[in-house]
Amino acid sequence: MIVRFHIDPIEQGRYEYRVSYEGEELYGDAGLASIEECIVAATEGLGRDAVAAEIAYKGVISGTYALASLALVSAQIAEHALQTTTAIEEVSG
Repeated sequence: MIVRFHIDPIEQGRYEYRVSYEGEELYGDAGLASIEECIVAATEGLGRDAVAAEIAYKGVISGTYALASLALVSAQIAEHALQTTTAIEEVSG
């Protein structure tokens, strides 16, 4: 199964995440210090059925990643999510 990580800022320097599958929320947490921490925490909570995750920051999906990639390059994936969302926000006003 491919899950989705929904990551959002909740206040200055704090983020929350929710993990969903086919629109159903599975679990989540709030108060983490970075997008990367959200990705790491969300990945750690996944069971064996998950093979990949879509990353959505502020509602913008930046990509779908195999679980091994999430664990190995979470900092780069977090940066890509931020850059993708920022680019979309800039062009949409």
